[in-house]
Amino acid sequence: MSLHLLRTGPLRVNTFLIPLCENYVLIVDPAGCKFSRDEGSIVSYLESKKLRPAAIVLTHGHFDHVSGLPAIKKAFPKIPIAIHKNDADMIGPSSELSQGQALAQMGFDQFLPYVSNLPEATAFLEEGKSLQEVFEDCKFPENLEAALSNWHVMHTPGHTEGSCCLYNEVEEILISGDTLFFKSWGRTDLIGGNERKIHQSLAKIVEECEGDTKVYPGHDHTGFTLAENY
Repeated sequence: MSLHLLRTGPLRVNTFLIPLCENYVLIVDPAGCKFSRDEGSIVSYLESKKLRPAAIVLTHGHFDHVSGLPAIKKAFPKIPIAIHKNDADMIGPSSELSQGQALAQMGFDQFLPYVSNLPEATAFLEEGKSLQEVFEDCKFPENLEAALSNWHVMHTPGHTEGSCCLYNEVEEILISGDTLFFKSWGRTDLIGGNERKIHQSLAKIVEECEGDTKVYPGHDHTGFTLAENY
């Protein structure tokens, strides 16, 4: 499986478009916005490749991973959005308050207008659930449901309380968000961060995923194997 990678948003997040079936793709962590002058980059790419977005999954709620939601939702008003419940207040009606606190801690207050009143979640990521189960209310075509059933949620708190990874055992692919990076892991000094929990999450990844699993994190180097880190 070959993932589409776009680096979007002010911190150049790795936004992934995951092939599902036919021309359907799953969007992970859309970040393109007016602040970084790439608001239309994801939609333009989808149109140029004739791809159909089935759903959006957010690995966590930090501003740099969710700032592309308005542009995607404007282009595809009915697209479902999934995030873990522990990070759900970072989008939707409460996003201005939650993002404001986080941005103030990071010194990025000027970014708040771009992540206020974000579209809200329509589904929630849960440990062990397949994405077919997460989006079961969407009534997707059978072949799309089958493709989504190969992806499973791993709740991996530590970077945030609601941080999640997506694991496809068949393809040996892990979408790790900001939990696991090449030779490193996510910071834990921000609101909701916890050093003990992230090390528990990293141990869980090593235990449940094969060493040959290719890892695709939320920033920087992608496609390395888990064995290269451990």
